[in-house]
Amino acid sequence: MEAFDLVTKYELELKGEFDKVDRLCEYNSLKVLNAFNKYKVSESDLNGTTGYGYDDAGRDKIESIFSYVLGGEDSLVRSQIISGTHAISTALFGILRPDDTILSISGKPYDTLEEVIGIKDNSSSLKSFGINYKQIDLVDSDFAYDKIEKFLNKNKVKVVYIQRSRGYSLRKSVDIKKIEKIVKLVKSINKDIIIMVDNCYCEFVEKITPLEVGADIIIGSLIKNLGGGIAPNGGYICGKKKLIHLCSERLNVAGEAKLVGPSLNMNKLFLQGLYMAPSVVSSAVKTAILTSKVMEELGFEVSPKYNDTRVDIVESIIFNNKEKLIKYCQGIQSASAIDSHVAPVPYEMPGYSDAIIMASGSFIQGSSIEISCDGPVKEPYIAYQQGGLTYQYGKIALIKAINNILKS
Repeated sequence: MEAFDLVTKYELELKGEFDKVDRLCEYNSLKVLNAFNKYKVSESDLNGTTGYGYDDAGRDKIESIFSYVLGGEDSLVRSQIISGTHAISTALFGILRPDDTILSISGKPYDTLEEVIGIKDNSSSLKSFGINYKQIDLVDSDFAYDKIEKFLNKNKVKVVYIQRSRGYSLRKSVDIKKIEKIVKLVKSINKDIIIMVDNCYCEFVEKITPLEVGADIIIGSLIKNLGGGIAPNGGYICGKKKLIHLCSERLNVAGEAKLVGPSLNMNKLFLQGLYMAPSVVSSAVKTAILTSKVMEELGFEVSPKYNDTRVDIVESIIFNNKEKLIKYCQGIQSASAIDSHVAPVPYEMPGYSDAIIMASGSFIQGSSIEISCDGPVKEPYIAYQQGGLTYQYGKIALIKAINNILKS
C-alpha cells in the first residue's frame, strides 16, 4: 500500500481524537479573543517604537494579554528575547543570587542549558556566580515526591525548576495534574520557594496553565506555540509581578525594567501570532496524533500514543536504526516550503553533545511550530517531530517521510 493510501486509511479512524482537539481549539480561541477585547486592542497598537521604547502602548497591551491568557500577574514579552533558552537564562539570572540553590526536579534540562547552569564549564554560568545546582530525576515519568520532600526539608532551595517537555529523552512530558500535585507539595514545605516551569511546546495543548495551579513563573519561546508561525522571534516570561520585574531588569537595565525596550515592528506580528496560535497548535497536535497512529501501525514505537492525553506538540518515533532516522528527517525536509531541495545530514550543533539530524525547512530559523523533525544520531535513534502550521501540510510531510523510508 502506498504511503498516501496508508495515511488516509488510518486518518479515518481518528475522528474522535480530532474532535477533542477542535473543542480545545475553540476554548483557547475564545480565551485569546476575550483578552484582545478586554484590553481594547486598536489599530494604533500595531505600531512599534524605536530607540529606548518609552511609552509603547502596543507592547504594554501585548504583555497584559499574555498575562490574561496564561493566568499570570504580569508578563515580559519581547523581541529582545531570542529563544526559549534565552528566556530561561534571563529568568534564572534575574531571580537567583550568589549562594542560592536551584533544584531541577524533572532531571537534567535541555542540552542548551548546560553551560547556562554550569553543568558544563563556562565562566559566564550560574555556577561561576556561586549559584548551586541540584537535580532529582523523574521516576517512571513522574516526580520522585518522597525524595523531593526529603531534600527540601533538609536544604535551603530558592528555585524549584520543572521542564515539562521531554527534550531529547525517552520520558513522557509532564502534564498539568502532576504540576498541580508537586506545587502543593513544595508549597506545603516552604511557600516562599519559587516554582519555575519551562512551558515550551506546551501552550494551548491543555486548557489549564501551570500558573493556574500555583506555579510562580513560566517561560516559553514565540517561535513555538504562542507565535502561531507568524512571530519571527521573541520569547515570554509570565508569572508573579515581582519576579517579572526582576527578569525585566536582567533583560534590560536595573531601574528601568519593563519601561524600556523598543518593539520596533513586532507588535502586529506578536498580536497576529497569538491570535492564530490556538488554530496552529491544533494543527500541530492533529499532525502529531496522525503521525503516532500511522507510525505505530507500521511497527515503530511511538510516544505519546495516538489516544494518549497530550501535553505538548512533540511526537517521538523510535527507529532503532540510524539510516531510517536520517531518511525520515530528510523526508520531512523534502515536504518543507523552504529548502526542500536540501537533504539534512547529522552535524555538530552548538549546545548539544551529540551530532544532530535536523529537518527544519521553515520560514523562521529554528521554528518548532512549523513542521520540523530532529534528534541526536545515537541509539536508539529517536526522531522528535513537532509542528504543522496546517494539518494538511503536516499530513503531506508525514506521507513524504514514510515514502522516503519505504524507498530506502
